[in-house]
Amino acid sequence: MPSTDRTLSVLCLSALSLLATAALTAPTAHAASAADGWSLAPSGGGRPAFYAEGAPGTVSQDTVTVTNRGGGPVTVRLSGTGVAITFAGTDVRVPARTSADVPFTVSVPEDAAPGDRSGTIVARDSEGRSRTVPLTLRVGGPDLSALTVEHVTVHGDRIAYELVNRGTTVLVPKLAVRADGLFGPVLDRAPRTLPVQLAPGRRLRLTEPWPNRPALDAVDIRLTVTAGGGARDTALVPTRFVPWGAVAGAGSAVAAGAFVVVRRRGRRGGAGGEPARRPGKKAELTGART
Repeated sequence: MPSTDRTLSVLCLSALSLLATAALTAPTAHAASAADGWSLAPSGGGRPAFYAEGAPGTVSQDTVTVTNRGGGPVTVRLSGTGVAITFAGTDVRVPARTSADVPFTVSVPEDAAPGDRSGTIVARDSEGRSRTVPLTLRVGGPDLSALTVEHVTVHGDRIAYELVNRGTTVLVPKLAVRADGLFGPVLDRAPRTLPVQLAPGRRLRLTEPWPNRPALDAVDIRLTVTAGGGARDTALVPTRFVPWGAVAGAGSAVAAGAFVVVRRRGRRGGAGGEPARRPGKKAELTGART
């Protein structure tokens, strides 16, 4: 065979081998692209997140887009967290290199207090991969700052109490603590900011350390909380500190002394504490004759 023909034969075989390799590997690459090449975003473009606003009882509408950039279809399931979200369809099949727009509504409860609420729109495919878009819901109404301090008790060396946000705005409270005993103040702490945030309607139980509380005293404990917007409340709780161990010891001593006195008094009579009786005598009852 001439050398030219032999060279052409080798080139043809190499080309056929490359085509066969490409044909075998193409489905794998295609499947990976179809599984990973999808995204979730607000419709219309240019928005990183969703925003909804309305008064209690209202419903607002928006649209989320699922984009499939892969070469095969993708099916995702939509869900929402944090706020009441209803989709036009929860299971969405998106063909290759196609986008699907899915309308949804956000409902504001009738009893919702004014303020902001955070939610999320989630899309998850059959392989467990998920995409999320944040959503903020603002409930309209007047801003109200209100805060209460409740259920103040002393447990060991700590003061326990509860803070409740009674308003419509997020609060960062400050706490001041004072305790006055029979002979003057035994605790006085200036207001300081607590490392907590109270959302509207939230109740939070906290404790305040009191390592050097008195062992014996009558104390009035006063907790004062304040927050932005003029929120303020005070709780005054009278507390009595009694060393019950010492009291129990004193009571035992008193009881023992009383027992000794009784025993001693009993021994003034006969044996066993009974009055002495003369032998041969019977007890008689006397009284006036009729």
